[in-house]
Amino acid sequence: MSRNPRDTPASTRKITRRAAVLGGAQLAFMGLLAGRMRHLQVDQADQFRMLAEENRINLRLIPPARGEIFDRNGLPIARNEPAYRITIVREDAGNVEEVISRLAQLIRLEPEDIERAMSEMKRSAPFLPITLAERVSWEDVSKIAVNTPALPGITPDVGLSRFYPLEKDFAHVVGYVGPVSDYDLSKIDDPDQLLRIPRFQIGKVGLEAKMEDKLRGSAGTRRVEVNAVGRVMRELDRREGEPGANLQLTTDVMLQNYVQARLGDESAAAVVIDTTNGDLLAVGSAPSFDPNLFVRGISVSDYRALTQNNHRPLAAKSVQGIYPPGSTFKMVVALAGLDAGLITPEDTYWCGGYLEVSNRRFHCWKRGGHGHVNMAQSLRESCDVYYYELASRVGIEKITAMANRLGLGVRHELPLSAVAGGLAPTKAWKREVHDQDWLIGDTVNAAIGQGYVLASPLQLAVMTARIASGRAVSPRLIKSIDGVEEPSGAGESLGLNPVHLAYVRDGMYEVSNNRKGTGYSSRIIAEDKRMAGKSGTSQVRNISAAERAAGVTSNEDLPWERRDHALWVDFAPFDDPKIAVAVVVEHGGGGSSAAAPIARDITLQALYQGDPPLEAYPAKDRDRIAKQQERLRALRPDLGREAKSRA
Repeated sequence: MSRNPRDTPASTRKITRRAAVLGGAQLAFMGLLAGRMRHLQVDQADQFRMLAEENRINLRLIPPARGEIFDRNGLPIARNEPAYRITIVREDAGNVEEVISRLAQLIRLEPEDIERAMSEMKRSAPFLPITLAERVSWEDVSKIAVNTPALPGITPDVGLSRFYPLEKDFAHVVGYVGPVSDYDLSKIDDPDQLLRIPRFQIGKVGLEAKMEDKLRGSAGTRRVEVNAVGRVMRELDRREGEPGANLQLTTDVMLQNYVQARLGDESAAAVVIDTTNGDLLAVGSAPSFDPNLFVRGISVSDYRALTQNNHRPLAAKSVQGIYPPGSTFKMVVALAGLDAGLITPEDTYWCGGYLEVSNRRFHCWKRGGHGHVNMAQSLRESCDVYYYELASRVGIEKITAMANRLGLGVRHELPLSAVAGGLAPTKAWKREVHDQDWLIGDTVNAAIGQGYVLASPLQLAVMTARIASGRAVSPRLIKSIDGVEEPSGAGESLGLNPVHLAYVRDGMYEVSNNRKGTGYSSRIIAEDKRMAGKSGTSQVRNISAAERAAGVTSNEDLPWERRDHALWVDFAPFDDPKIAVAVVVEHGGGGSSAAAPIARDITLQALYQGDPPLEAYPAKDRDRIAKQQERLRALRPDLGREAKSRA
């Protein structure tokens, strides 16, 4: 088809205009693009260079080694040990289920561990290692190494884990560590970034928790090069952190082991304290538990067994448990009366078996009474009526003041969980707490360590140490931190009349060494090791008038939880006191029958720093003690050749 010649110039002009517009638009776009590129590459170059560098190089924390804990002789109580674990990387494994199935044919894998690992893999990047099994043996690691070609993505790894070689012996003192929880983080205002490292462990209870800041140490760092998706390509450099501080305790491993073994299956507690400086040589609570179970992740069945045990193995009874001190409180009342000048040691009270106060009878443990009793006799035979009379004259305020002076009703500062303050009541306390006036009957009850009076085994040991030394001895658990000695707990003088203290000590000596003493059957024969003690029995139920008239039901005929608590305190040697001991046996019955034999054995073990000779015991007990020593020796820890030589 032929084109009209006149149409050609017009068409050409249209095309030229369109080309000019299009070219102008392209030039404008390119100009804007060039300007933007200049802005990004020149004006903001430094900022983007910094961002790029941060994406390429990451700083990562290195967990420090936790400080270790030793006894007074340098034997390990809590230490770190290499712990092998098995990890899997999903992207390297390919078929994860098949690889795990092969691994399970080589080593034991718990179903819950597999389930947890699979759950973690679903919410983690495919290149991140996920832990399949922890604390595996070297033999298992060797099996995996040999079969590496058949186990893609599986890698043995090693790190440090907390280990308690003495297991149950120090569970209530040292406590245990565990993974950081959301609850742990919620209690800290500005948590250390270390605490956000997966599976990082911190102290949960006991010394591990209270000394966490010292034991944890500070993190190290490593600079790593990562790619765009965050995978580590190589490590550029590393700076190790500061390990936690090592703690040396005042406790003695062998004595602590003996205390725990001697308490056995009883629901009981015992404390041994050095009367010269306050060092806690042993702090026992029974029954106990293995803290390693918590470090590894305790099973539901194991935890249920602990919580449902009516002997409360998780409770640190030596410092948390508070009990009516019973007749062990009588030394407090005696010293309060002497200090106030209201009585002399030779003054007597008549005990006819009871004292009537405000139309109520307060009975003595001896139904027929003790007759005329002075201070030494009242302690030796534990006459209740003597102290009813004395307390009525002295008054609760002076008694409580003396109790505080001797360490009762006072919370002693120790790095342990839930240290109890006990209770030494006053009139103001009763008005504030119970909105009631103080009654004379309350004072009479307090006279024999019943009623509102409460004390822990730790406080009873401190009280006994102060009576023995005449000084304000304070308990000390940590001997040194990284080799730096902690202050002594020897304390200043109590300011009590030495003659008054001597009267009370002599009365305690009669308890253990006079044939009429309530603790005579548990005496020490060795002349240079003789102890002075005091028994105590505290009721946990009310005895009705009808039951008393018919005859009080014996502890053996009552259910365990309704039996009396048994208590005993002592110090030894009498002429030169070195240690003080307190023992409480929950629902054990009589203090002289249940608690005194345990305390006597612990006292001798502490004085001889090992098994005492049989000659230190009464002849009638020696065959039984020989068998007991053989049985308890079998329960002692194997500390290893090096540890034994250091001891």
